[in-house]
Amino acid sequence: MFAPKKVKFRKWQKGRLRGKASRGATIAFGDIGLKAVEHGKLSSQQIEAARIALMRHIRRGGRVWIRIFPDRPVTAKPLETRQGSGKGAPVGWCAPVKPGRILYEIKGVSLDLAKTALTRAAHKLSVKTIIVLREGC
Repeated sequence: MFAPKKVKFRKWQKGRLRGKASRGATIAFGDIGLKAVEHGKLSSQQIEAARIALMRHIRRGGRVWIRIFPDRPVTAKPLETRQGSGKGAPVGWCAPVKPGRILYEIKGVSLDLAKTALTRAAHKLSVKTIIVLREGC
């Protein structure tokens, strides 16, 4: 599972996801990529499950880049606890995603194989995605 080694603050406020992605919105490393088309938060478990689905389908051929990292803590209060008495303890990590953000990139495999692999990875994620090609491919 992905998690940061060290953070400045243990707990964050929720915040809001507004606007489109300005960073990470173009394919930089691979030939084909998976792009988010809606706002959402991807947990480290979802990111890892999509990565495993990708790698198993392309069978160790080519190269895969993960362009997001879960660096935002998610907190939860224990079950059957009354409200109040402060914020819950950190239970996991998530990556906030805006529309237009490239999530995964692939290079070194055939286009058909890459498309099916990215489709399988998209089924593991909680945001709507599309498959995009690099300009000039």
